Amino acid sequence: MTNHHQPTRGEPRVALVTCTELADLDPDDRLVLGPLAGRGVAAEPVVWDDPAADWTAYDLAVLRSPWDYMLRRDEFVSWAQRVPRLANPADVVRWNTDKRYLDELSAAGVPTVPTWWVAPGESWALPADTGEYVIKPAVSAGSQDTGRYDLADPEHRRLAVAHVRRLSDAGRVTMVQPYLTAVDTVGETALLFLAGPQGLAFSHAIRKGPMLSGPDFGVDGLYRPEEITARTATEEQLAVAEKTLAAVPGGAERLLYARVDLIPGPDGRPVLVELELTEPSLFLGHAAGAPERLAEAILTHLARHR
Repeated sequence: MTNHHQPTRGEPRVALVTCTELADLDPDDRLVLGPLAGRGVAAEPVVWDDPAADWTAYDLAVLRSPWDYMLRRDEFVSWAQRVPRLANPADVVRWNTDKRYLDELSAAGVPTVPTWWVAPGESWALPADTGEYVIKPAVSAGSQDTGRYDLADPEHRRLAVAHVRRLSDAGRVTMVQPYLTAVDTVGETALLFLAGPQGLAFSHAIRKGPMLSGPDFGVDGLYRPEEITARTATEEQLAVAEKTLAAVPGGAERLLYARVDLIPGPDGRPVLVELELTEPSLFLGHAAGAPERLAEAILTHLARHR
């Protein structure tokens, strides 16, 4: 239920922004409710496109699981601009919800997965080699509309062309990337950063197992199931993450959270797959003290906004 009274100087009120399908929050996000309550913060889930929601009634709105905006990005970005106290900020939402930000990070010297972009209506030729490639929309989450294609397989080549055409016909920009085979063995490493008194600080890391087994035939629900385990970040991974965050427009010190997703490249060194600043899973249940650290990060932002 959405409440509508104005914030007071007493107990701060925080909206944890979600979507209709997860109106009570993702189970992982619910782990922060207790730590917030213990710190005197009243937090509640609020659906981002609920017309009855009064965003001025909250001292802070924290983006958590609004995972149904991908086909309505313009509406979502416009909504973000109307929320008076949003974390992360609306300009970050605009920049980060289109994965073409990878080009900017690459230009800033961040090692990234090579990416080719196909605009709607633009012709696209299959790569000449017979390697494996990932095809997905530039605006996406949860591995929706994402497929893995082995171009040595004639059927995969046909399906890859059809995938790009399907996205193009829907008016969506397509991204094409070589499949990094290390994800099948080493996996993907997500490094989680949370706000502290001196800005973003490293909190914890997790390993995500391989999820793409073949062409895109659709996903039931908002996201593909993930295989998550705890992981210890290496100094090299932390260095790439810090370099990535240093290149965020407007500065990373404004952020409540950040997730930096890395996979070893062909030479074994970590490369950036995605920088998640809008609505990342934070995997609070996979690191001791992570829910408490997020609660403290929210308190840090409340102090800035009150």
